[in-house]
Amino acid sequence: MAGPLLRSLWSNTTRRSFSSHSSPSKFGYSLSSLRSFSAATASTAAAGAPNSSLDPNRLRNVAVIAHVDHGKTTLMDRLLRQCGADIPHERAMDSINLERERGITISSKVSPFVTSIFWKDNELNMVDTPGHADFGGEVERVVGMVEGAILVVDAGEGPLAQTKFVLAKALKYGLRPILLLNKVDRPSVTEERCDEVESLVFDLFANCGATEEQLDFPVLYASAKEGWASSTYTKDPPVDAKNMADLLDAVVRHVQPPKANLDEPFLMLVSMMEKDFYLGRILTGRVTSGVVRVGDRVNGLRKTDSGSEKIEEAKVVKLMKKKGTTIVSIDAAGAGDIICMAGLTAPSIGHTVASAEVTTALPTVELDPPTISMTFGVNDSPLAGQDGTHLTGGRIGDRLMAEAETNLAINVIPGLSESYEVQGRGELQLGILIENMRREGFELSVSPPKVMYKTEKGQKLEPIEEVTIEINDEHVGLVMEALSHRRAEVIDMGPVPGNEGRTRLSLTCPSRGLVGYRCVFSSDTRGTGFMHRAFLTYEKYRGPLGNVRKGVLVSMARGTITAHSLMSLEARGILFVSPGLDSYDGMIIGEHSRETDLDLNPVKAKELTNIRSAGKDENVKLSPPRLMTLEEAIGYVASDELIEVTPKTIRLRKRCLDVNKRKSQSKRAKD
Repeated sequence: MAGPLLRSLWSNTTRRSFSSHSSPSKFGYSLSSLRSFSAATASTAAAGAPNSSLDPNRLRNVAVIAHVDHGKTTLMDRLLRQCGADIPHERAMDSINLERERGITISSKVSPFVTSIFWKDNELNMVDTPGHADFGGEVERVVGMVEGAILVVDAGEGPLAQTKFVLAKALKYGLRPILLLNKVDRPSVTEERCDEVESLVFDLFANCGATEEQLDFPVLYASAKEGWASSTYTKDPPVDAKNMADLLDAVVRHVQPPKANLDEPFLMLVSMMEKDFYLGRILTGRVTSGVVRVGDRVNGLRKTDSGSEKIEEAKVVKLMKKKGTTIVSIDAAGAGDIICMAGLTAPSIGHTVASAEVTTALPTVELDPPTISMTFGVNDSPLAGQDGTHLTGGRIGDRLMAEAETNLAINVIPGLSESYEVQGRGELQLGILIENMRREGFELSVSPPKVMYKTEKGQKLEPIEEVTIEINDEHVGLVMEALSHRRAEVIDMGPVPGNEGRTRLSLTCPSRGLVGYRCVFSSDTRGTGFMHRAFLTYEKYRGPLGNVRKGVLVSMARGTITAHSLMSLEARGILFVSPGLDSYDGMIIGEHSRETDLDLNPVKAKELTNIRSAGKDENVKLSPPRLMTLEEAIGYVASDELIEVTPKTIRLRKRCLDVNKRKSQSKRAKD
């Protein structure tokens, strides 16, 4: 019981959004449907719950934070069921299609996307946050709205790189976390292992600069999948205790109610924004002070270098909350509550909504800087315009600007010739944006990711990430060799507790070295390895990377790819295409077996002879092609290449399509 013993020593201006394609919101339903909610719906939802919205002492604002795949969203499902909510499906909080497909949480759910539940005369606003570091901007926006956090840690894996990332954000804002050791029902998890994880988490708290009050955290044990939590270690609690009551009681007891004054003027910092055809801008945030009612006159304020600036004066048209899984309209909301409001057209994320007499804006949220950028442009390939409906630079620019307006972690900088530089936290975050755009009917060309460097005191600095890897012992040599080419440095190495034959590596590696490595890692470990990464700091440039990719096979003809041609090209390398697909000059059709690029003709057909007709072909047997996903393509392309993204196809191509121009450019580069 080292953990409790150790802790005892410490205790005591608005652009119209491109929206012709996006009537359903990114949360999986259209906000326009809000107008269909009647007063009867609101009164029914409110009938079974105490009217605590104007009493700050009955409120508890809590965020659920964790590493990826440690069970946050499943836990939220069980809490909703415990409080009587009707869950339409598993992982109810993941309502974006991409979230369900990939099994990760992308957007923080805040009111009306917060789960507001009632427990013993208290109203709990529970916020589900992403665990992936690429979506850290979503975490930073909401931790300032809550007073407490439930830190979910896998009892088998223990705290990992992104556990540290999300915990540091929570501690920075002064939250008092509750530690929940999840998945304790697994056979490999013992009480000794839970004590060991508890000690590791305590050390992590101390390393992150936690105060004595934050270090005195309660510990609970749970199986979110089975739907129970316990204040004492157990693998099989009694039938009458197989519920989440202990966790909900701990939240009410441990998390402080918001410190708020209902008598002061109304103030609210906008933490999230959504757009709707019917209601306009839906602004979400926590009420800092005062009371707001439907029909009140309010001002939109923003911080400037010289102070605060008034950007709009308007009337509150609608106030909303999400109670259980039902969105309801409310007449008023008090300090400490998390609400949504409609009626203003100018304020955005980071701006302040306040009473008419208030002239000073609230401080805005500080975000970590972006580390990777990609250039989005018009698709100018010979096959452009065949699949998509949104093709022009203006449409692409409007969509990107609308994304930047609702997601502070993304910066969009207009470039030359209808191109836009998009800056973000990682290739996964930008890959999600590209995937959403292609599903909305966009065609675009995307450059490979480019790391954003810094220069301080004449020294070049680059972003460094902390990487945690868990692999079988036989794959250690292969993985370490690959990472050595990517300028990684090993910090720690040892066996995985409770998993014989497994090794855990802790490394630091430049962000540019990790671009595209996840697919290579999955192949090298035969799908048995786990890799987690999180931004660490900016450090001195570590030098050029080693040889991390071979050359490519490039088409030098336009037409339909034939099996006869591919049969003779298979020996040259690994093919990315199959017979019957269209090809054009400069399109990449495979990976060369050597370090150099090779131009070839994949559309050559078998000619007519005096023995057999041109249509008659021998039984051609080709190896299955390597089909590139968007995530793989982003990590694969080189600096002189582009990704052609359409709603139906993802193609790789050279930036310069003409083979003669490419050769002359390469000669000039050598000279």
